[in-house]
Amino acid sequence: MRFLHAMIRVKDEEKAVRFYQDFLGLKKGERIRLEDCYLQYFVDENTNTQIELTINDEIPQNGYSNGNAFGHFAFECDNLDEIDKKVAQMGYKWEIEPFYMDETNSRIAFILDPDNNSIELIERKK
Repeated sequence: MRFLHAMIRVKDEEKAVRFYQDFLGLKKGERIRLEDCYLQYFVDENTNTQIELTINDEIPQNGYSNGNAFGHFAFECDNLDEIDKKVAQMGYKWEIEPFYMDETNSRIAFILDPDNNSIELIERKK
């Protein structure tokens, strides 16, 4: 068995594509039309893991809420200082700015995607 993808619903497809493709660097994959929605896949080319964005035909005016069960997606990056520059260039804001975590010997930070899903970025120290 292997993990394939996680699915999230998005309110604004254009903003979500900008975040997952242009900011995180995931490759835009297959787009599928179902009866009541579109599925847009984004692929991590290093692991072939995917995030499936679901764009429903009928979207709640205020978007979606995650409740209290979902925590975050985590991505490893090479250099959080470079990511920090990209955050500023693209007009995003940190949810939690980069900091060093002794317990894991890594720097971590959190940013929200356009639908308020929390994304953890981890720079492992060597």
